[in-house]
Amino acid sequence: MTKTLIQLAQEEAVKTNKIITAIKVEGKLKELSDTVVEEGNIEFITTETKIGIETYRRSVIMLMLSAIHNMYPKDNKLKVYVQYSVSKGVYCEIKGDFEVTQEFLDNLKVKMLDYVAKDIPINKMTLKTSEAVKLFEKYGMDEKVKLFKYRTDSYISVYGLDGYNDYYYGYMMPSTKSLGIFELYKYSDGFVLQLPVKEAPYQVPEFAPQNKVSDTLHNATKWAEMMEMHTVGDINQHIIDGNINSMMLVLEAKKQQDIISIVNQIKEHKGVKFIMIAGPSSSGKTTFSHKLSIQLRASGFKPHTIGVDDYFVEREQTPKDENGNYNFEDIEAIDIELFNRHMTALLNGEEVDMPTFNFKKGCKEYLGNKIKMGKDDILVIEGIHCLNDKLSYSLPVESKFKIYISALTQLNIDEHNRVTSTDVRLIRRMVRDLRTRGASPTRTLDMWESVRKGEEKNIFPYQECADVVVNSAMSYELFVLKPYVEPLLYSVSEDDPEYYEAKRLLKFLKYFLSCSSEFVPMDSVLREFVGGGCFKI
Repeated sequence: MTKTLIQLAQEEAVKTNKIITAIKVEGKLKELSDTVVEEGNIEFITTETKIGIETYRRSVIMLMLSAIHNMYPKDNKLKVYVQYSVSKGVYCEIKGDFEVTQEFLDNLKVKMLDYVAKDIPINKMTLKTSEAVKLFEKYGMDEKVKLFKYRTDSYISVYGLDGYNDYYYGYMMPSTKSLGIFELYKYSDGFVLQLPVKEAPYQVPEFAPQNKVSDTLHNATKWAEMMEMHTVGDINQHIIDGNINSMMLVLEAKKQQDIISIVNQIKEHKGVKFIMIAGPSSSGKTTFSHKLSIQLRASGFKPHTIGVDDYFVEREQTPKDENGNYNFEDIEAIDIELFNRHMTALLNGEEVDMPTFNFKKGCKEYLGNKIKMGKDDILVIEGIHCLNDKLSYSLPVESKFKIYISALTQLNIDEHNRVTSTDVRLIRRMVRDLRTRGASPTRTLDMWESVRKGEEKNIFPYQECADVVVNSAMSYELFVLKPYVEPLLYSVSEDDPEYYEAKRLLKFLKYFLSCSSEFVPMDSVLREFVGGGCFKI
């Protein structure tokens, strides 16, 4: 019996009480609006999966944009920008002569829920790229016009909802019926559209913005807009115009200014002896530590770099996860007592023989690396638990200066499609893992979910404990990383479980023109991933 994919999804939703966002037919992922099929080997994709929840979240964003468009149909000067992640949701701003008020958000929510109740179709249309560009010009979507100026595809998919049309990077839901799980909160100059996550897809998570991280992203976004480096179209234009090398230097100079500012803050904090640096995977912690040490030395300090990984417990004492594997990311994998004993001794002016962890043997070794701290000496300590006071419980609060670093990307694809910090870090890591560890892209993709779980437990809860938040993302980096990572992604076989993630990233990278790494400065964080840097990493 032949049925549409929507019919199959509706039947499954009734049976399971789950939200179906897509279907795999004979192993191939299909959008629900796509076609009809003979019943057979079918797998339903729900909001409990990464693919499923991202489809849901994109669709709610379109629901919101359509509602705003139809609330103010004659005001073409209002432009809504979906900017960056805040508290499991997305931060949005409305440009133009408009103030976001609680009354506006209340009315917007009513309009969105009205759409949900009416079960309005989200129609997929295939348009010539030239026709779609004219449509985007009509709506004043300048960033989309720039984006598709550099796409070679003859046709693109455009989605329509109640007279509003837009383009989205990725699959969409077929209608508004299931899109009622959201909330709206006024925040900063705009508002946050709070959305469910795959771990709890049927409820809106608590709104708990991390203001230090959000402020860093906000400032980076405003600076990028001012410098015309905020969207993919902006950077593509710089590449075409031959300006990209100077843009690289401007961005790197800005990063250097940020480090000098941090050193000045450290100087103002009298009594600081321990600079504690933490951040998620592929944030550029190691390069940042080297660059910070150089600036500290230039300011009269004598920095010593310490890796918390050298304080791992002996291998047989390492805690294990639920699968029986060693859990090196658990704080109990660190010899906390020894770390505190050594740091306290150093603070008291004693000489300490520092350990070096032998990862092959699974034990600490003492190789004569002795440190004794004088008046101008300062320790630069790097490790994923550095913001957690449990690691350094014995050290006086005033002796510690905490830094959180991550690739908090200020780059967007266009007005309504974001570049996530997670994708930037994943691409960085794939390139580095192959170059430095010989790890295949399938291995890196396979491990990524576990890495992310560790970050959620051990790093992200402590972000706001930092004295300073450092953004290591650079608007130009994905353009440089593209020629490195594309061959890796193409090597992922259709039979591999990681195939659809690799395919998603390949589609994502199509928006970017390639850029040579030749002019990336030798001390850039990006050199940690592509190689050719001046630091020993």
